[in-house]
Amino acid sequence: MADSMVFGSGEKVRINRNILVLGFAFMVQFTAFHGAANLQSSVNSDAGAGAFTLAAIYFSLIISNILLPAVVIKWLGCKWAVALSFIAYMPFIAAQFYPKLYTLVPAGMMVGFGGGPLWCAKCTYLSVVAEPYSKLSGVSAEVLVVRFFGLFFMFYQMAQIWGNLVSSAILSSSLGEIPSFLNETLIPDDLSNVTVPAVDIGASCGVNFCSGSASHGNTNLAPPSALKIQVIAGIYLVCMATAVIMVSFGVDSLTRYTAGRKTTCSGKSGLRLLAVTLRQLRHRYQLLLLPVIGYIGAEQAFMAADFTQAFVGCAYGINNIGYVMICFGVFNALAAPIAGAIVKLTGRYPVMITALVLNLILITALLLWRPDPDQWLVFFGLAAVWGTADAVWLVQVNALSGILFPGDEEAAYSNFRLWEATGSVLSYASAPYLCVKTRLLVLLGLLLVGFSGYSTIELMEYRAKRKHHLERNFELVAEKNDRE
Repeated sequence: MADSMVFGSGEKVRINRNILVLGFAFMVQFTAFHGAANLQSSVNSDAGAGAFTLAAIYFSLIISNILLPAVVIKWLGCKWAVALSFIAYMPFIAAQFYPKLYTLVPAGMMVGFGGGPLWCAKCTYLSVVAEPYSKLSGVSAEVLVVRFFGLFFMFYQMAQIWGNLVSSAILSSSLGEIPSFLNETLIPDDLSNVTVPAVDIGASCGVNFCSGSASHGNTNLAPPSALKIQVIAGIYLVCMATAVIMVSFGVDSLTRYTAGRKTTCSGKSGLRLLAVTLRQLRHRYQLLLLPVIGYIGAEQAFMAADFTQAFVGCAYGINNIGYVMICFGVFNALAAPIAGAIVKLTGRYPVMITALVLNLILITALLLWRPDPDQWLVFFGLAAVWGTADAVWLVQVNALSGILFPGDEEAAYSNFRLWEATGSVLSYASAPYLCVKTRLLVLLGLLLVGFSGYSTIELMEYRAKRKHHLERNFELVAEKNDRE
C-alpha cells in the first residue's frame, strides 16, 4: 500500500515535476483545441457545420462523463488514459483539412468521448499524488490538492491565450492570398469613377445577424484561404502530438504512489452514476439550481458561437476573433481568484449580484449596439466583461453545488456537468436556426429565471439559519432560567 512505501528525499521534486509536466501538456493540448473551437462557427459556417460540430462535442461529452471514465481508467490507469484522450482530440483538428459536416461532426464526437476520461484522470492524478507529498512535507493533503489544482489551472488558462494568438497571427497574414497586380492603367476610363456602395455592417451584424443569411456581402465573413486553415491545423496537430509525448515520457504512472490500490475518479460508474445523478433531482435545491447551471452552459456557447461570428467576425474580421478571445481568457483567469477573495470579505450573494448586473449590462449592450469596426475597443471591453462574469458564475455555482449537498457531492457535480453540457448542446444546436436577437432574449430569460432560483436558495438558507439561531437562543435562555 502507499502508506507503507518509503520515498527518498527527492520524491517531492519528482511529484512537482509530474504536476508541472502534466499542466504544461494540458496547456499545449488546449492551445490547439481552444484555438480551433473558437473559429468553428465563423470559418465553418456552411450548413451550420461549425455550430453542429460544437454541439456534437458537448453531446458526446454528456455520454462520456457518465459511461466512460471509470472503465477507461481501470483499464489504462490515469497516465495512459490522459495520453489516449489527447489522441481522441486529434481527429477534430485533422478534420479542418477537409471541413465538411460529415467529417467535422464525427470528429467532434471523438473529442467529447475523450473529454470524460481525460478530466477525470487529471483530477484523480492530482488528488492521489497529494497523499505521499503530504507525508513528505507535513502539509495536509486537502491544502495540497487546492495548491496542485491552482498550479494546474494556471497552465490551463494560458492555453486560451496561445491558441488564439497562433490563429490570429496566421489569419492576419497574407499567406495563401493571391496578390493583385492591377494598376490604374488597366482600369477602363469609364469605370474609374464608379463608387462601390459601402456595406452597412450594423444592419447585418450583431443583433441583426442571422446564420441562415450569412452572405451579407460583407467581406469580413469571407472564409480565409484554405492554406491558412491548413497551416493552423498543422501547427495544432503538432501541439497535440507534443502533448501526448510529454505525458507518455514525462509523467510517472500513478501506480508508483498507489502500489496497486484501485483508483478511479468516482465510486460509481455507468448507469449507476446516472441513476444517482437523476435521483439527486428530488432535492429542491438541485431543481432550483438547474436554470442557472443551464445558463452557464448556454452563455459559454453563445460566446464561442454567436459573439465570435455575429459580432467580432462579421463586423471586425475573422482574423481578429483570436485577439478578442485572448482578452476574454485573460479576464476569465484573473476574475476567478479575485472573486474568491472578495467572497471571503463580503459573502457570496453580493458577488453573484455583481455578476448578474454585469450580464444584464452586457446583454443590453449587445441588443442595442450596432457593431462598428472603428469602435474596436468595444469588442475587447465586451469580451472582458463577459470573461469576468463567466468566471464568477462558474466558480461560485460549482462551489455552491458542493456546499449545499454535503455527502452527495458526487451526484451534485455530476448534475452540474450534465446540465451545463445540456445548456451548451441546445445553444449550439439552435444557432443555425435562430437569429442573434432571439438567442439573446432567450439568454436573458434564462439568466433571470436562473438567478431567481439561486436567490430562492439563499433566502431559504437564510431563513433556516435564522430559525436555528432563534431556537438555539431560546434553549440557552431556558437553561439559564432553570439554573436560576
